[in-house]
Amino acid sequence: MPQCAISLDMTTLDIAQLTPRERLDLIGELWDSLAPEDVRLTPAQDAELARRMATFEADRENSVSWEQVERELDGRTK
Repeated sequence: MPQCAISLDMTTLDIAQLTPRERLDLIGELWDSLAPEDVRLTPAQDAELARRMATFEADRENSVSWEQVERELDGRTK
């Protein structure tokens, strides 16, 4: 995380004092600190994930890589 007014030994944090970028970085740090077993899916989320994975597996040949998506988006913004 970029240098900001966050200290690991703080007991409170005034989020309003952080810039939007610092808040986003903090969200990322917090998310990355969780282990997979810390994030439990609801049965509905689990079913939706299974449905999406099955759709992806069935149509893998037509999938587009993230790199291809980025190239297409970069081409649109130039």
